[in-house]
Amino acid sequence: MSATLTVQAREAVSKGELNRIRSEGKIPGVVYGRGMESPAKISIESKDLSAMLRSHPHAVIDMDIPGMGKQPVMMAELQRNPISRQVTHIDFHRINMNEKISTSARLETTGTSLGEKEGGMLQLVAHEIEIECYPKDIPDSIPVDVSQLELGGHLTISDIKLPTGVEATQDPEMVIVSVLAPQKERTEEELDALGDEAEEDRKHSEAAQAVDKVSNG
Repeated sequence: MSATLTVQAREAVSKGELNRIRSEGKIPGVVYGRGMESPAKISIESKDLSAMLRSHPHAVIDMDIPGMGKQPVMMAELQRNPISRQVTHIDFHRINMNEKISTSARLETTGTSLGEKEGGMLQLVAHEIEIECYPKDIPDSIPVDVSQLELGGHLTISDIKLPTGVEATQDPEMVIVSVLAPQKERTEEELDALGDEAEEDRKHSEAAQAVDKVSNG
């Protein structure tokens, strides 16, 4: 998937100038990579960047880099304010479309599991996985069919049908989705019994501590 992102050249490097750019609703960033003499300083409209991050954060982007023309790039690093979580800076990496790259792909479950129909709860353990492929083969998302997943069952990376040309680079036995058994609601009698058991355990513990004190005294 290729996306486009409009950027502007910037010269600002001081903290004050960078804050001025942010106050204008833009995010400062840089583009670096093979074939570039030096990183290109850019700024991006905050709303455009937010739209890209929501829809295709790992996509190949056709970016018109000032002084270089249109180049394929990918997001490399994102910096956020630790309190507000707003993006404060972004790095892009210029890529070679003829070389494989390592990136992430979002997982998207399809179907309703057998376990859910029995009252279980579907839990997506991993929302994305690490993959390797040519830039043109990066998927928007990878479907994970859970329709045959039974109560207490799970799926691993090795159970996913990956798109052509895409390889997973993580442990194939890593669990990505499971169906949890429904929590049994306890009766008042069971809760009372648990309370009595906890009280008994506490008394045993206090008695044991008392014996230890005498023994060590």
